[in-house]
Amino acid sequence: MLWFAPAPRRNRAPLMSQDQTLILVLLAGVLAFFIWGRWRYDLVAFVALLIALIAGLVPVEAAFLGFGHPATVTVALVLIISRALSNSGAVDIVGRHVTALGGRITAHIGIMGGLAAALSAVMNNVGALALLMPVELQAAAKAKRSAAQVLMPLSFASILGGLVTLIGTPPNIIIAAFRAESAGAPFAMFDFTPVGGVIAVAGVLFIAFVGWRLIPQERFKKISGEALFDLEDYIAEARIPEGASVLGKKVRELDDMAAENHAAILGLIRGGQRLPGMARRETIREGDLLVVEGGAEDIDKLVSLLGAEYVGVEGAKSGLLRSEDVAVMEVAVPAGARAEGRSAANLRLRYRYGVNLLGVSRQGNPFRDRVHNLEIQAGDVLLLQGNAIDLPEVVSRLGCLPLAGRGLQVGKRGQAGVCVAVFALAIAAASLGLLALPVALACAATVMVLMNLVPLRDVYDGIDWPVIVLLGAMIPIGGALEATGGTQLIADALYNLSAGLPAAAILVLLMVVTMTLSDIMNNAATAVVAAPIAVRVAENLGVNPDAFLMAVAIGASSAFLTPIGHQNNTLIMGPAGYRFGDYWRMGLPLEILIVAVGTPMILWIWPL
Repeated sequence: MLWFAPAPRRNRAPLMSQDQTLILVLLAGVLAFFIWGRWRYDLVAFVALLIALIAGLVPVEAAFLGFGHPATVTVALVLIISRALSNSGAVDIVGRHVTALGGRITAHIGIMGGLAAALSAVMNNVGALALLMPVELQAAAKAKRSAAQVLMPLSFASILGGLVTLIGTPPNIIIAAFRAESAGAPFAMFDFTPVGGVIAVAGVLFIAFVGWRLIPQERFKKISGEALFDLEDYIAEARIPEGASVLGKKVRELDDMAAENHAAILGLIRGGQRLPGMARRETIREGDLLVVEGGAEDIDKLVSLLGAEYVGVEGAKSGLLRSEDVAVMEVAVPAGARAEGRSAANLRLRYRYGVNLLGVSRQGNPFRDRVHNLEIQAGDVLLLQGNAIDLPEVVSRLGCLPLAGRGLQVGKRGQAGVCVAVFALAIAAASLGLLALPVALACAATVMVLMNLVPLRDVYDGIDWPVIVLLGAMIPIGGALEATGGTQLIADALYNLSAGLPAAAILVLLMVVTMTLSDIMNNAATAVVAAPIAVRVAENLGVNPDAFLMAVAIGASSAFLTPIGHQNNTLIMGPAGYRFGDYWRMGLPLEILIVAVGTPMILWIWPL
């Protein structure tokens, strides 16, 4: 059969032109900056687009066409619909019923992994994980399990689910759009299902029966539900005596003094009763008690400067953090969040939002001292305190995700079924060819906004703008790579290096190379770069390009070796206390399984 025929050796490639040299150097620089990770990938991609424009590699009239590209628009619409499915409470209903089914850990991981994969097939996989992670943490706490036993399986399963349908993950959308340009017709909604579905099922079974056992056992020592932050020694009450210099001042006037000493004023107690909120506008009187938070030395110094005196407290001091209108919330910081790369001081949490940062947990290690100036990283867990009503909205504005169960949103209880029905109708219309997929999704998103499942003020917040900017910038660069002949050069080099190998072996090589890139850089960028190369390699071999495009789609979405390859892997790092080197232990066997299962499925469904 054709895929076992060896590839003949081609003649030596001609020298590169100036434009080819420039585009390949630019692309190499982009990949280097993606891997380095010092600058956010959307900024790197946009700067690269500007350089390509100045160098004449991208025509001015094509500079920003990527932002209106069907792939970019489709990704944005899927994110809005994912927010609506979340807000409707549909996932909460399913999640809470499903967690009750799995008793033993193998069964539990299999059931939750299957649910995560199923949700990720029809919605953004980051959104699916964000919805299921609080449910999983609650189930783990109830069963006295470690979060480290269940969160990596949940993350990996949600990534696998994206392989199943066209809208499951951005790489599939990009591959389908590229096929429309190269072959005249895109992949349909369920063209990915025969291959992706088998891989997802095999992957979830592996995770449930074998994979979770490969996670380092020392990560299992901490039981889920145990506090990430020990507050007992870091909260104090300080009484304001007669003649103190702060008498007559408002509580908020002490914020600067507290911040200079790496501490915070969390509230005021008067006559044995805590005043509402954090009492920022209250005038301090003799006998008032200030609730002070910070490191032990920092609290001692601040109490001294205030001219106050310590008061003994019976029981858990952490109870001082809460009242009827003040809440404490643990939240995870995903990649690309507004809080990432900034400190509480830089964000002006206390002044702008009325929120205190009480602690930061990084890879399971809590920081309590001087966290006000600590640069927040993706994967961190933050302990925030603020007004109980406003705190969830502040968390959303920071781009963070709460680790406690959300419950059904008020006013949305009766709309879960309607939301699912609208989405299913859009998918059916696109699958039957009645509407183009972007049009069908746009109609569904509009209906959901009109139903107030996604309030107008939240529509743009629901879109992952760094990914949109990345796609908008990388698509013209990918076009320049093709137009200058750079794609052909790379394809020829790969062809020559693999001369004498069967076409199926070259397909495997392309899949593995794509996987490797996806483990260290954004999967959407990987798909943009690898898709045209796949088509050129197939043309060189004289075989079906669809098989090679499917190999790229699978490879670009299979990021399991590192916490930086996929947002989901980053998101679970803090709550589970994983280390960078933990991921490959389960991820490497999983990627080998994907290649072993995916290759024959591709050759069967999309014969060469």
